Amino acid sequence: MSEVCSKCGLPKDLCVCETIAKEEQKIEVKLIKKKFGKFSTVVTGINDKSINLKELQKGLKSKLACGGTVKDGVIELQGNHLAKVRQYLREFGFPAESIKVVEW
Repeated sequence: MSEVCSKCGLPKDLCVCETIAKEEQKIEVKLIKKKFGKFSTVVTGINDKSINLKELQKGLKSKLACGGTVKDGVIELQGNHLAKVRQYLREFGFPAESIKVVEW
C-alpha cells in the first residue's frame, strides 16, 4: 500500500500539495549591484516551508550555468539573469502571473 500525504490525504504519487503551494507564491525577481560592480539576480517571495529552495536553486544554477546560494529564504544567483529566470520559474511549475520581475 502506498504512503498517504498528511496534508491532502491523497496517495504520495497523486499528491497536489506542491502544485497548490506553487500557485500561492508571490515571487519577485530583481537585480542588485554588489561589490566591485558585480550583479546578482535575487529571487524572493517563495515560501521555504512548502517549496524546497535548495532544489529550486540547484535547478536554476544548472539551467543558467552560474553560481548561487540560498540565504534566509532568498535565492541569489551570480550575474544578470532577469530575462531568463522568469522563463525557468515557469518551467519549474510557477504560474506566470505570480512572478514579478523588477527592472531598475
